Amino acid sequence: MGLKEITLRVEPPGREPFDHRVTGDELVIGRSSRSGLTIPDPYLSRRQARLYRCEDGWYLEDLGGRNPTLLNGLPVTEATCLSVGDLIKMSETLLRVVPAKGTGEASEVQTAPASDSAAVYRPASALIERAQLLDPAQASEAGLRRQSDRFRLMNEVHRVLARHISLEEVLKLILDRVFAELIPEEAVIFLKDSRGEFYRAATRRLPGVSGDFLYSRSLVREVTEKQLAALVLDTSRDERFAAAPSIVASGVRSLVAAPLLDPDGCPGMIVLSSRANIRQFSEDDMELLVSLASVAALRLRSIALAEDVARRRGLEKELELARAIQMGLLPENLPQPAGYELAGFNAPSRAVSGDLYKAELRREDRECVLLLADVSGKGMSAALLTASLEALSVGPIEVGLPPDEICAKLSRRLYARTSAERYATAFVGVLDIASHTLRYANAGHNPALRVGADGTVAQLGATGVPIGLLPMIDYAAEELPLGPGDTVVMYTDGVTEAADPQGAEYGLERLQELVLRRSASSAEELIEIVEQDLESFVRGVPYADDRTLLVLRRKPA
Repeated sequence: MGLKEITLRVEPPGREPFDHRVTGDELVIGRSSRSGLTIPDPYLSRRQARLYRCEDGWYLEDLGGRNPTLLNGLPVTEATCLSVGDLIKMSETLLRVVPAKGTGEASEVQTAPASDSAAVYRPASALIERAQLLDPAQASEAGLRRQSDRFRLMNEVHRVLARHISLEEVLKLILDRVFAELIPEEAVIFLKDSRGEFYRAATRRLPGVSGDFLYSRSLVREVTEKQLAALVLDTSRDERFAAAPSIVASGVRSLVAAPLLDPDGCPGMIVLSSRANIRQFSEDDMELLVSLASVAALRLRSIALAEDVARRRGLEKELELARAIQMGLLPENLPQPAGYELAGFNAPSRAVSGDLYKAELRREDRECVLLLADVSGKGMSAALLTASLEALSVGPIEVGLPPDEICAKLSRRLYARTSAERYATAFVGVLDIASHTLRYANAGHNPALRVGADGTVAQLGATGVPIGLLPMIDYAAEELPLGPGDTVVMYTDGVTEAADPQGAEYGLERLQELVLRRSASSAEELIEIVEQDLESFVRGVPYADDRTLLVLRRKPA
């Protein structure tokens, strides 16, 4: 259940604080004399905000004034339920939600640690904002001196942390300052790992202190998930530590904790502890620890960003090396069978490609084997599979197997060496140079195009399933005569699936019409023509997949 009645502790600029008990079901706050709570702040709107009661408690909404209403440091963009301890800021006026006197209301977030209170939990963002406020008109000489000393300390910490230092040095520095300023017996800094779990990143103890380091899952949740600062005056009276008798037995009674807040959330926390007869922490200690933790969090964030940049640079270098290795697998110069032109092209959509093409002469240059493949997936994993497929193809090609048997052997070997989701589509052709016959097998690949000098186009469709998809599979083969001026265009789906700004695909029909219209072009020229047409079509849209072309053309008579 939410709060039934509340009191607002109002701290207007330049005036004495006062309490306003909220009665009725609605309260409008502003500088207008007609408001339910009038605050003489010239920068407030006449009707700045409204509190209203619902069945589940009191809600705060901003009424659209010149300056936003802030709740615990964040703008109020929609009606928000209030809790005891919430800090409302309107211009230079602060309003803190406290329990209505005599109502018996209780909350885990207290406004001040009464003598019989075991713990205080405050929103860390509100404490940070409060620490930044300094009103010389209201502060005592001692308070001004304390605030000045705190600003001096924060500036010193900022200057030291601004240097180029490691994560370990940052944690050590924070522990140095903590022990110098707050004098705990023990301090622990927890950081979140890649799995979202918190681990002890740094610890320190005074000489003679022993036992288990302080740790409480409940405390971690309160501080990191709710982003609350915690002040526990007596662990023996706090239920969060009831299940940790070793902590109570060690004599630890007082502790203070603060979240490490950065713009992306809370990557960790810092906890200080002490035995009651040595040190009992106060709210001033909690505010100072929150300030130190906020400075540390910003530096930890910058270190994490720098490490991420370094990792990215390292990865880029590895990708450059991988690309260089992969380019070495692609033929630098394709063989040119007697009476034919042969040209190839590959452009990865990422740093490395999942496409492969190769051409090799065999049987004393009487045959030319053509291979074009597209492995499943993208990026580094696809590139590794491509390299594996290229290595596996060497033997079947060299021993003189026909295209259907090359596909069958490749499929069995790939299936045995990879997981079920890894496979490749491929087009394998063997050109008999003397008879001008192309025998081919298509393992689930895009249909190659045979463009005749007579103006006809034929699609060389699939004769079997993709390579590596099944443990044992046979492939069929087809034969295709090539006349003078005939061209065979092999390609991967990165060509036909290239998209324009509206999401329309380039498509097989457009490719077919283009190569038919430019069929008199040489193999090299035809590849350039297709690439130029693709660039014109996509109009700057990045390619989603690798693009590879392999063109075989019989020279005209």
